[in-house]
Amino acid sequence: MTVVLAVTWVAREGEGDAVAALLRQLMPLSRAEPGCLQYDAHRDPEEPNTFFLFERYADDDALDAHSGSDYFRELVLGQALPLLASRQRTTLTPLT
Repeated sequence: MTVVLAVTWVAREGEGDAVAALLRQLMPLSRAEPGCLQYDAHRDPEEPNTFFLFERYADDDALDAHSGSDYFRELVLGQALPLLASRQRTTLTPLT
């Protein structure tokens, strides 16, 4: 079953551009994964430290592969999370 993530990141003051740069690196890598159906990152034009990520994966295994990838650990866990003031993640399933 398809897994959908709605994720909001809020960067610490002064770190918005660094977070945006990391997301620009992360998007093509994530989109190239076999089980990734969609991976889009957005920046709030009125709150430039706020980012919204919309992710769709073929199934739980595809999401697990994404979360376990070397680049995820490097870019998200290693570099992005320390720059964030908050991170909210909601997991959704499509209505059928």
